[in-house]
Amino acid sequence: MNSFGTALRLTLFGESHGPQVGIVIDGIPAGTPLSEEDLLPDLARRRGGSSIGSTPRTEQDRPAIVSGLLNGRTTGAPVTLLFANSNLRPQDYDALRNHCRPSHADMTAAAKYGGYNDPRGGGMFSGRMTVALVAAGAIAKKLLPGITFTTRLTEIGGTADPDRFDELLADLRRRGDSAGGIVEVAAQGVTRGTGEPFFDSVESVAAHLLFAIPGIKGVEFGAGFAAARRTGSTNNDRIADAAGHTFTNNDGGINGGIANGNDIILRVAFKPTPSIALPQETFDARTGQPSPLVIQGRHDACIALRGAVVAEAALALALADLSLRRG
Repeated sequence: MNSFGTALRLTLFGESHGPQVGIVIDGIPAGTPLSEEDLLPDLARRRGGSSIGSTPRTEQDRPAIVSGLLNGRTTGAPVTLLFANSNLRPQDYDALRNHCRPSHADMTAAAKYGGYNDPRGGGMFSGRMTVALVAAGAIAKKLLPGITFTTRLTEIGGTADPDRFDELLADLRRRGDSAGGIVEVAAQGVTRGTGEPFFDSVESVAAHLLFAIPGIKGVEFGAGFAAARRTGSTNNDRIADAAGHTFTNNDGGINGGIANGNDIILRVAFKPTPSIALPQETFDARTGQPSPLVIQGRHDACIALRGAVVAEAALALALADLSLRRG
């Protein structure tokens, strides 16, 4: 289903090459100050055409708030955001009904929806849909006073030297290939006690949202998988004071699914953009055999570049939902 959340409920709608994409956000407290301009800084961080490794497709990404707002304040009714799709080239996807792209949802979507799905740009499975998540995340931050977010791209294609990123991206663009990347998100100032045990732990709710982002294949909190290679004596976060601050933060600011007052730190792994310009042998339903496919369209050399702010939005939405439950 395309809905998520408990105290803050999200419903996502639209397709990559449809007329609009959007989101309905239910549960925003009445009286929250809000304007379309409030959303623009985060939306600019996600916009295509802004770096050497991002898609040439550019959209204005100007949000229209069409419900739940009066005189600059939320009314308590669901807030609906709309984004127009204008820079479209649906002809780039004409051949994909029968010749599905590797590592995309083309074939699985056709199987699920009996071939009635929209294949243009991936339809509702496209990264285009994340524009609405970023806008919702910007609203969620308004519900989290005192919390600041720091997000950075730490790795592209196995290289952790940011001085080499532009060189790597330029080379990928020349070769028509792509690379994966790792993004780290930190939230400072999260109230100790935020979160619920077991199924609605901070990790559970955040990971649910993060794994909904197209292209994310891995999520870890704190030391993550590195903790599995340590001993307890080296990994334990010793408590430094009565406020619960610790000398280290290997648990990523969470114990028992509950925020412990330290920074919440997570990392996400984005796979390489599967749409590449290089020819690929892949199954063609018209012949019943694999045949070369050259993918048209405009695509990112590394989706982690624009995906970083989407991961940040997902954490903000998770924390807002959990914080509203506390009252």
